[in-house]
Amino acid sequence: MEKRKVKVGVLGAGRGGSMIRYCEMAENAEIVAICDKWEPALERHKDKGIGLYTDFDEFLKHEGMEAVVLANYANEHAPFAIKCFNAGKHVFSEVLPFQNLKEGVELIEAIEKSGKVYSYGENYCYMGPTQEMRRLYRDGSLGTFEYGECEYMHNCEYHWEQITRADPDHWRNNMTATFYCTHSIGPMIHILGKRPVQVVGFEAPFNSRMMRMGAKAGPMAMEVITFEDGTFIKSIHGVGCPKFSYWYNLQGSKGNMETAREITGYRTFDTLYTELDAFEGEHLDGADKRILKYEPTGSNPEMEAKFGHAGGDFYTMYYFCERILGDENAETIDIYEACDMFLPGLFAYKSIMAGNMPVKIPDFRKKEDRDLWRNDTSCTDPKAAGDMLIPSYSKGNPEIPDSVYERLQDMLENPVD
Repeated sequence: MEKRKVKVGVLGAGRGGSMIRYCEMAENAEIVAICDKWEPALERHKDKGIGLYTDFDEFLKHEGMEAVVLANYANEHAPFAIKCFNAGKHVFSEVLPFQNLKEGVELIEAIEKSGKVYSYGENYCYMGPTQEMRRLYRDGSLGTFEYGECEYMHNCEYHWEQITRADPDHWRNNMTATFYCTHSIGPMIHILGKRPVQVVGFEAPFNSRMMRMGAKAGPMAMEVITFEDGTFIKSIHGVGCPKFSYWYNLQGSKGNMETAREITGYRTFDTLYTELDAFEGEHLDGADKRILKYEPTGSNPEMEAKFGHAGGDFYTMYYFCERILGDENAETIDIYEACDMFLPGLFAYKSIMAGNMPVKIPDFRKKEDRDLWRNDTSCTDPKAAGDMLIPSYSKGNPEIPDSVYERLQDMLENPVD
């Protein structure tokens, strides 16, 4: 019997191109509509016999469409997701889930009211090494968790004019240093299944790299996150760092496991190192050490090899569609887990603004916690913040000359081969 395919629409034909391609290749999905305000992006799909829209409200009315992928700007997912749930659609949301606490409360309550599937597309959770770390932790190989570290250090200067379109008002130019945090924090939350309850945040000083990029925040941020059982992790991430470093490390009562450092020549996306004892208290030296280096893959290596983020783009969509089709065990990231990944970054900035003081993280599973933040619109987006607008940089937004954006615009229009 042929498997039913979920009828999917995609908002955002740029980043959404990966999700469109998934629907064209998958056994459990098909693409039925695409929406993008930039018409040339739609032109590439005009021969596919599907609905093409520049108006989102009209797109939502597309006959038969049951699920929507949100691949639009990262600070605008929540309002579109709420519209989708109110229209009875399932939602796959690219990072990030929302940009302020009011949006988060409204999104959660729209999901709860709808009864539809929400799946957060944190693809770094589904790379081979992070999936293997989750398996090893969940089967007891690491023992009791004691400490972890994670990094998403991404030098974006080399293509900043492309991903911001040289627009000084682009969300990337106005986000805080702690905002884009779930590529580092997300896999740790997904592996451990622990809820963060407190965070202390730190912000690196504004530098010449960020000035050249026209980005108004610190180049990187760090969070020390405490979980409900008293254990903690350190996360560091940023877009204005000098080199790349994507890295995850977990330490437990039976040993240690970590992904490769970029500088070693082995990519984090591919390689895992483990040193795990058979039992707590065992100590092996020299040749007896159980140090393994290997390249784990997921459950479908053939398909994951065809998609970005080391197969993460495949698994996020696959599990989303499987959950819609009734598989309750499909490994999706629901809205509450997405909050556990994102709220530490949002509250870390509150910590920074308060002089690096510890700040409590609410549990948005609880209505009483949501009620405390229901009207908090504080963020760096003037359209959403209202009178709670906050600076992108904790010491006040730096003055960036128009000439910076003019240079970036020239680079965009006249790329050098």
